[in-house]
Amino acid sequence: MSEREVVLRLENVVKVFPGVKALDNVRLDVRKGEVHALCGENGAGKSTLMKIISGAQGYTSGKMYFEEKEVKFSSTKEAQDMGISMIYQEFNLIPYLSIAENIFLGRQPMNKFGIIDWNKLNEEAKKLLERVGLNVNPTTLVKDISVAEAQMVEIVKCLSINSKVIIMDEPTAALLDEEIEKLFENIRKLTSEGIAVIYISHRMEEIFEITDRITVFRDGKYIKTMDTKDTNNDELVSLMVGKNIMDLYPKRNFNGEENILAVNNMRIKNVKDLSFDLKKGEILGIYGLLGSGTIELSKAIFGFYEDYKGEIYIEGKKVHIRKPLDAIENGISLVPDDRKNEGLILIRSIKENVSLASLDKIKNNSLLNDSKEKEMVDRQVKQLNIKISSPEQAVGNLSGGNQQKVVFAKMLETKPKVLILDEPTRGVDVGAKAEIYQIINQLTEDGISIILVSSDLPELIGMSDRILVMKEGKIQKELSRSEANQEIVLSYAAGGVN
Repeated sequence: MSEREVVLRLENVVKVFPGVKALDNVRLDVRKGEVHALCGENGAGKSTLMKIISGAQGYTSGKMYFEEKEVKFSSTKEAQDMGISMIYQEFNLIPYLSIAENIFLGRQPMNKFGIIDWNKLNEEAKKLLERVGLNVNPTTLVKDISVAEAQMVEIVKCLSINSKVIIMDEPTAALLDEEIEKLFENIRKLTSEGIAVIYISHRMEEIFEITDRITVFRDGKYIKTMDTKDTNNDELVSLMVGKNIMDLYPKRNFNGEENILAVNNMRIKNVKDLSFDLKKGEILGIYGLLGSGTIELSKAIFGFYEDYKGEIYIEGKKVHIRKPLDAIENGISLVPDDRKNEGLILIRSIKENVSLASLDKIKNNSLLNDSKEKEMVDRQVKQLNIKISSPEQAVGNLSGGNQQKVVFAKMLETKPKVLILDEPTRGVDVGAKAEIYQIINQLTEDGISIILVSSDLPELIGMSDRILVMKEGKIQKELSRSEANQEIVLSYAAGGVN
């Protein structure tokens, strides 16, 4: 890209927490009208730096310049007044206020009597919504709009305060493909108006599609800045993790024949009369577009629905699964797609989360045996290489990758024969992905069978021994490892290919 005016610059920034140097003399420059990716593994320092830029956190030493003027913010309001806004992965919107009220919260236009001018509020909101192509009534409550629309409202909030730099943290995490494209259209529109976007994402394909430049951090240190067009996926991953990851997916040569699980004529919600089997030590991939029934199927097998129709067999024996405890007792465990709401209790300790599904194994009469619990946690921390400061640490303070490993640990302590993985690497960095793939592969070598439900096609194809493609609650096609590629899987998922 052509040289543009630098709007934001940080030099030799250091941030020290008690006992930890989170940022070590890092630097960053962001140009007017560019999309600048900030890449690095969890723990690289990205979030800390973004909090400093947005005024949510101070720094120990170093300098920050905005439009060539040295600044040091003591609050997010100071940063916003200067022209810097941040859109967090979890939106800062109030569900029971209208879109317009959320946009101008704390800055509502007043009439001469000191009362909110509702007509002006809604008119100004409507103009801003039209600017990003969002055709929705500004009086609509935020609770009644989609995630994609809420994302646009967050962008409009930034526009309403004339932001010159907008930080987007994992902006596509909860969006569908068509919604992502709409977001990208708006990002391009913002940059055409001279607004700079700092873009944080673990999705490498997005970084190469939407960004102009990339800065890499590793272990709190600045590594490199480069034009996106001058690098590639392999180089970027190597810079992020500090080593080459040539084979992200473990080599597999599965040829087992012993059936461990059979599902016959399953019917529930979006699932229609579906049957399949799973072999011992196999990774069975399941793929489908939104509404195809993939998540409902996995949760039905794990006992989320009492009223499913059909039969489930484990090692040839018919089992009745009407609740998750039934599934666990029969050797079926689930790592859910939403770890924060369904997989973990974020305010509780790592120790408590790991042992939660296996309390019967560590109790003496009605009391928990602390030494057994410690032994259980230590075993899983070592086996899964979970990076923690202490088993007493709140699990919500871990990185995404380590949180996901805690979910794995909890479910592995139930000693499953079948482990269902719903989106197992969602929201984790590429280094943590590689570790999780190795864990999955090792589990199959230990005789555990895996059902892998993933919307990440490279992951699904790279890890699965077989793939079932679903459409409208039915299996559209079964593909072997050698037959599967992204084009053919998508074609069957969309109802094509005879």
